[in-house]
This record gives sequence, C-alpha cells and structure tokens, in this order.
Amino acid sequence: MQTPRTLLGTSKLTAATMIAISALALSACTNASETGPSSAATSSGSASASFDPATVKKDDALAAMVPDAIKSKGTITVGSDTSYAPAEFLGSDGQTPVGYDVDIAKAIGATLGLKVQVQTAEFTGILPALGPKYDLGISSFTINPERLGAVNMVSYFNAGTAWAVKKGNPSKFSLDDVCGKSIGVQTGTVQEDPDLSDRNKKCVADGKKPIDIVTLKNQTDVTTRLVNGSIDAMAADSPIIGYALTQTNGQLEKLGDVYDSAPQGIAVAKADTAWAEVIQKTVTKLMQDGSYKKILDGWGNSEGAITKSEVNPAVKS
Repeated sequence: MQTPRTLLGTSKLTAATMIAISALALSACTNASETGPSSAATSSGSASASFDPATVKKDDALAAMVPDAIKSKGTITVGSDTSYAPAEFLGSDGQTPVGYDVDIAKAIGATLGLKVQVQTAEFTGILPALGPKYDLGISSFTINPERLGAVNMVSYFNAGTAWAVKKGNPSKFSLDDVCGKSIGVQTGTVQEDPDLSDRNKKCVADGKKPIDIVTLKNQTDVTTRLVNGSIDAMAADSPIIGYALTQTNGQLEKLGDVYDSAPQGIAVAKADTAWAEVIQKTVTKLMQDGSYKKILDGWGNSEGAITKSEVNPAVKS
C-alpha cells in the first residue's frame, strides 16, 4: 500500500467495531506463527479456517535449490507488520498472524519442505533486517525503484491506493481539495510519501493551508481515528481500505476510485539473488497448481492476482 505500502511500510465505538479493530491492533509485541492451518477473518473479527498448507505438495526440485543456510535450520523466518488486514494481521486470539500474505508464506514453505515462522515487526524495520534476522519480508511492500536499489523483490500481488471517509462524509472531504484537512496514513507507506507529501507541497506552493498528515505506525490505529472522527480521511492500499469498510460495520465508506496500481513484492536481501530466484519459481509453481488463486479467493482479493511473478520487475519511478 501500501500506490501501496512503501519505502525503507474518542467517541465510543460499537462493541462489534471494538472487537474487530482491537483484534487487529495488537501488533506491538513480537508474535510468531509456525506453519499450520491458517485463518480468514469474518466481519466480527473472528477467524475461521480458510487455507491449509498441508494441501500443498513439496516440490523436491525446488527444495533442492534452497540455500544451505536456510535448509539447515529447516525454517523460513518472515518479517511482517501484522497490522495491515487482510494482508497480514493478528487473529482473534491476538497472537496468531493471519491474512493472505501469511497464507502465501506458508504455501511457499510447504512447497520447499520448510516450516514458516511469521514474526510481527514494525513495517519500516523489516527491509533493513533482511539477511541477519529475516529470510523474507512479506508485508504488502510496493515494488518501487528505491526498494529495488536496496533489496530483491519478487512480484506476487497488485494493489493501488484507495481512500475512505466516515459514512456520509460529514467533513465534506474531497480529493480535489485536501489542503487544510486532517488525513491519516501508516508511517512509511507510499500514501505518506510521495502521495500526501506531494499534495502537501502543492498546497503550500499555492498559498493554502498545509495538510495535517497524521502518520501512525499501525494502520488499525489510523482506521480507529477515522471511525472516531478525529481525522477527515485516510489513504491506504486498496485491499486494506476494502477490508476496513467491512470491519467497521458501515461506519466508513470508500471515496473515489483506486489509482496508482502497482505490483507488490516479497523482499529478499540484496545479496541473496539465488534465494530470490527460488522464491520466484515457488510463487510461479503456486500459481500453476491453483494454490495461489485459492488463497486470494479465500480472502476476497482475487482482483489483486497477477499472472506472472518476476524478480526485480521494471516499475515506474
């Protein structure tokens, strides 16, 4: 998102809304999930089984290509900011990472005959820790030139930027008149920079009031602010906005169309090109055997499916 996530990611609420948001917001602690049956969130914020990685067969040829350092430990460690539903977030127990990115990670592990441990991390801290701490970063990373200069990126999904306001748009917010408005975004996303930063520069250049850009570490906190009415609007990746609408019981609505659609990528340390190639081949295998489509269908995000996975694809600057 979140275009999608980026560079180097009260008034009283209804009880149902609090359950939904709080179940997604407990991402400050470092939590991990070993490979096992995954979950899909319902409108109440609870989870129900959707994808079982045991249905994915190991590919011996691909498994033989796994670097010895990863093969010897038997586990792929994945860094993910689990506050970005439905891509990656914590399930109803407040501990278990779930989402379509988590399911894709598990499917990759199953194909390679390895366990997968998804660890909650701050979005902006994932890419710098690739190699020493994380084998992969799977956290809705938009592929852009800046990231491609720092890490390898394997394309696997497509998303754009979307906006949401409170139901009925009480602030009369318009994308044609953002100056002086209060807008929430997750820290480190492309919605923050360059989208809002560029809009803000234009406001200042035109002699208008600057945008009050509210940047928060967790997307769930941004959503809570909007529901509470303390900001006028929020911007995030299109799948995240869509999911937020379903989880807030009609208190939010989408504003405008999705724009700046771009590929998202699985991040691999810059020096680990061979590992990136294995991941690309594995994602391709999951596309071919139907697992990829099954995962995205289960989370209602098949519109973000791509037909070809690439290592470091060419993208717009």
